[in-house]
Amino acid sequence: MTQSAAAEGRVNPVIVVAVVFSAILEVLDSTIVNVALPHIQAAFGATTDQATWILTSYIVSAVVVMPLTGFVARRVGRRRLILTAVTGFAVMSVMCGLSWSLETIVAFRLAQGMFGAFLIPLSQSILFDAFPREKRGQAMAVFGLGVVVAPVLGPTVGAILTEYFSWRMVFFVNIPVAALALLLLAGELPDDKTEDIRIDWKGLAFLAIGIGCLQFVLDQGETMDWLSSHVIQVAVIAAVLGAFAFVVHGLTTRSPVVDLRLFADRNFALSNLIIAGFAMSLFGSIAIFPTFVQNLLDYPVIASGHLFIPRGFAAGLSMVLTGAVLVSRFDPRWLAGIGLFLIAVSNFMLGTLNMNASFWQLAWPGVVSGLGMGLVFVPMSILAFESISKARQDEASGLFNVTRQLGSSIGISVVGTWVVRGLQINTADLTRNVTPYNPAAQSYLSPLGLTPDSAEGASILAQEISRQAELISYLTVFNNLGLLALATIPLLLFCRAPEPGTQAGVPAH
Repeated sequence: MTQSAAAEGRVNPVIVVAVVFSAILEVLDSTIVNVALPHIQAAFGATTDQATWILTSYIVSAVVVMPLTGFVARRVGRRRLILTAVTGFAVMSVMCGLSWSLETIVAFRLAQGMFGAFLIPLSQSILFDAFPREKRGQAMAVFGLGVVVAPVLGPTVGAILTEYFSWRMVFFVNIPVAALALLLLAGELPDDKTEDIRIDWKGLAFLAIGIGCLQFVLDQGETMDWLSSHVIQVAVIAAVLGAFAFVVHGLTTRSPVVDLRLFADRNFALSNLIIAGFAMSLFGSIAIFPTFVQNLLDYPVIASGHLFIPRGFAAGLSMVLTGAVLVSRFDPRWLAGIGLFLIAVSNFMLGTLNMNASFWQLAWPGVVSGLGMGLVFVPMSILAFESISKARQDEASGLFNVTRQLGSSIGISVVGTWVVRGLQINTADLTRNVTPYNPAAQSYLSPLGLTPDSAEGASILAQEISRQAELISYLTVFNNLGLLALATIPLLLFCRAPEPGTQAGVPAH
């Protein structure tokens, strides 16, 4: 589709489908592999720490490369870049599925992340061009169906493929999706101009060190006990120095690899902060939810995956409704505020559960969260890019999506630490109150014919203390994530409202 066609209000559905499938490739893969990780670990005889590199290698490479989207797209062309990215991602998916050792799968995942990094920003900017400005809400609704709903359903798909087929299928499932996206893009996406721009090698090196080390700290910090590890200490220092050098270099050089001046736009800067808080609260909760229901409530893997299905349907409905109807009638700042409030409510609902929670008591918070997802993602995308010129969309999209990814990584890292530390503190607190003379302990064991001072009775009490301490830890984390979502809302007050006539569905005059 040509840009003039978009300006005339015509939308090429082939390109829309193609770029959404391209986005689904990347985001689905980021969560679908999590479920298969124990099976991959067993297949290669790896430890838990070693197996996490299968996830870490992908995320680190993607986060480092993603901000470069605008630069590479200008140099080689958007069409050539996305076709190369989809092809490379598909090839690396095959190689991951054929891997014969832990070292090979980590290497292939590293390359897969590098190719996948371009897919989300390019898909978003291509959709912006495919839709006329007054229909950007619809564009982001379609984009959100892939970017936000796919990772929610990823654990379900991963559980089914792993349970009934093989862990290798979580990689091979990418092939038909990539083939369809490649076929449609090759046939419909027009050629574009390239620019002969020099490569800012120094800025590229600073960026790789800063973001790469930060992502490494977030992924491995809890495993290595944070700053008690010399490796983490070095990584933190390298991340700080790399980020500082990157910012100074980016603001003083004529042609930086990433134009940090984009953050001079108030809406873009605030939208990045808000989307990071949204990602921390949402994906932090999603990350610990499967272990919560499997470890504490004894849900099998398949059943825990089914709990995500209502959330996925609610998120899809919210995306479509928000993009097609709501953003044309209401201030996107209000919509985003309501969405963040629903994310908070969802976490607070999870924070009230107990060991006897039913399927729908566990699923309803996901439905509320799903409704909030569309109300946040679509309006925030509109606010972020409201003043960004067409020439800078690829670069802005790369920065916006890496911020979302880093927010998600921070959320996942923080909640993991909170759960572990909370378990230690709660176990110590509960243990202090359990003695052979405690009436509650005696009444708990009495129906079993045991006493707290017997070996069997003490063992049962210790197991129950551990379960209750873990439950309290999870509930505290869910409530903290709810507070985080609420704390993000005031930032919306400082965002500018979109200019009259530019919101989705409102024709510009």
